[in-house]
Order: sequence, then C-alpha cells, then structure tokens
Amino acid sequence: MSSLIDTRPVILTGDRTTGPLHLGHYAGSLKSRVALQRSHRQFLLLADTQALTDNAHDPQRVRRNVLEVAIDYLAVGIDPALTTICVQSALPALAELTLLYLNFVTVSRLERNPTIKTEIQLRGFERDVPAGFLCYPVAQAADITAFKATVVPVGEDQAPLIEQTNEIVRRLNRQIGRDVLVEATAMVPSVGRLPGVDGKAKMSKSQGNAIPLSASPDEISDAVRRMYTDPDHLRVGDPGRVEGNVVFTYMDAFCEDRQLVDDMKAHYRRGGLGDVALKRYLEDILQALLAPIRERRAYFAAEPDYVLDIMREGTRKAKERTEATLAELRAALGLFSLI
Repeated sequence: MSSLIDTRPVILTGDRTTGPLHLGHYAGSLKSRVALQRSHRQFLLLADTQALTDNAHDPQRVRRNVLEVAIDYLAVGIDPALTTICVQSALPALAELTLLYLNFVTVSRLERNPTIKTEIQLRGFERDVPAGFLCYPVAQAADITAFKATVVPVGEDQAPLIEQTNEIVRRLNRQIGRDVLVEATAMVPSVGRLPGVDGKAKMSKSQGNAIPLSASPDEISDAVRRMYTDPDHLRVGDPGRVEGNVVFTYMDAFCEDRQLVDDMKAHYRRGGLGDVALKRYLEDILQALLAPIRERRAYFAAEPDYVLDIMREGTRKAKERTEATLAELRAALGLFSLI
C-alpha cells in the first residue's frame, strides 16, 4: 500500500512562554494560524528555551506558562489533529543546530540585525546583553530550518530574522554543494502590531495595557473605557482624529463590517460621534469575540492532563522531524559519527 505524501507548505510559528496570550497575539498571529492549519502543515512551537534569553532570572515563570500558552492555542481554535503543538526545550536537535550555525555567523552580523538592536535598546542591556539573547536569530534559524518550514508568519519588525535565517541557509548549502536546507518566506499579517489600550506602541501584560484572552466581561469593559482616543476631541460635535486613535485601530482589527468602520471614521472626523458611543460599539465586538474563547479556555484549563497529552504527542512528532533534518545536515557536512 502506497503512503500519501503531504505536499502542503510547511509553517513554523510559535510564542515565547513568558505569559498567557492576549488580543495582540490574536490579531497578529493566532487568527491566521487557525485559518491556515487546513491548507498548510503547521507546527506551533512553545518557545520556552528562547523565553529564557531574557528571563533566566525567573525560570519558573517560563515553565508555568508553557501550559498556559498551550491552553490559549486550543482556546482560539487550534486543532491538534491539524496542527502539531510542541515544546522547544524537549527538541535537542534545535540546540545542536544552533551550535552548528553559530560557526557560520559573525558577532558583528548579529549586532547589525535591526530586530535585535531594537530589542537590546528597549531592554536597556547596552553591553550587558545576554549571549543567548544576542544569538536569538541563530536559534530561530535552527527552529525554522529543523522543521524545513517554507512559511513563517511574523510581524514586520521580525522580518530581518527571516532574512538572517535565509543567509545561514544559503551559506551552508553553498558549502555542502547542494540544497539540504530550505529558505523560508516571511508571512507578514495585514494587521500591524496592536497597540496597548493606553496608546503605547506595544501591548504588554507587564505594562497593564493588554487585554488577555481570558479577560472577564468586566475586564473588557474597563479596558475599552481606558482606551486612548483623541485628547482634543472634547465634545461630541467636535471633529476628531482617527489616526493614532486606539479605538479605531481595534475596530480595523476586529470589526468585519468594513463599510461600517469607514462610515464611523468619516462621522468621527466631521464631528457628531462621541467617544462613549464609539467605545460602546467596540466593546460589543470584543465581548462577542472573547466570550467563546474564554469559555473554551476555562474548559481546557480544567483538563491539564489532556493538554499535556497533546503537547507530548506533538513533541514526539516534532522530535522525529527535527532529528531527521539534523542527521541529514551532519551527513552532508561530513561530521564525525560513531553510528
């Protein structure tokens, strides 16, 4: 009996396990992952090892959030029959590939990576940057190539990481003389990074400006009430600014009626649409979106053994795939083997 070969494009994506996921994750990646899992062969990586690059002082935080993030995946509609959910630290091939790739990348190239430069500045590392954090692009290259992913959904600010991955792929393939590793294409979502409810550039639970996927109705109401709008829009009749208005940013991300959003923007710009009415409409959208997610999340949170079984089986499948890639690369490079 002949076996069917899965020819679908391969996606690798995932999240650092530093805390439960929030609406920013949903808009930026989770929603598209749910949509893509039937048309692609998708691997979801619970990136606990990479979470340690700037959380080594609190490994328990990283450990407990592995399960929390897995629960979030299931709550939004990730189907373990269609998507392989796996734990990064349980895949030793990734660590060995990272070590191999570090011999093909210079420190100066890592320091020039725009994504890493920005993150170093945001965290105030200066020259005290952890080596693991500086080498993050190499570790990500190991993740992507180990699964032979051809598509990697990332935010626009993460695209340089995919570029560096492909540089490593090309350099190794040239040295070997044939294509053992495959290049990946960045899939940038149409919705940009969702700002925090306070208008700051990044939604973050630690900054108190995020709406978690598990948010209660009251928490959603409170978050919407606190949303940054136009500080000069003092009266309902005043013309208001749409640009930089967090409420409209969220409307763009979550309201499926595009004509309605355009009409509301026009109304707001000319005056006559108040912030209270605008926020009430957005709250209705978010309440409807998060209610079923919150319900499913509570169900899976009450069944941790079931979630752990999904993670174990997914990690087993991922281990087979990543170790096959490592073995192929070791042989192609002519590395010494006792086997």
